[in-house]
Amino acid sequence: MSQKELEEQLIRNYQRDESLMVHIFAQWCVNHDLDPADLYRRAYPEQEANPLLQQVQDLIVPKEEAGDIPDETLLGVLSLFGNEELAFIVTEEIARRSQRSE
Repeated sequence: MSQKELEEQLIRNYQRDESLMVHIFAQWCVNHDLDPADLYRRAYPEQEANPLLQQVQDLIVPKEEAGDIPDETLLGVLSLFGNEELAFIVTEEIARRSQRSE
């Protein structure tokens, strides 16, 4: 495998993994009755709508059909991709949910 082919493979793998991260985030939001686009805008107000987030919307299932995504799993995945701002917003929502359940 040439250097160029290796670089292209790495880019494809990163893009696939990034898509998975966005899917996990969006499904977690739906599972907790949150709008993923709204949370994303709160985390990154200076950015346009995220096209990848828009693409995965078609893959999201109703929360009744979805498996549980632990909060820690989502936060770990967001951190892995350097989405600290989004992880902060998610953490705020987790805290709100905890306050409501008390």
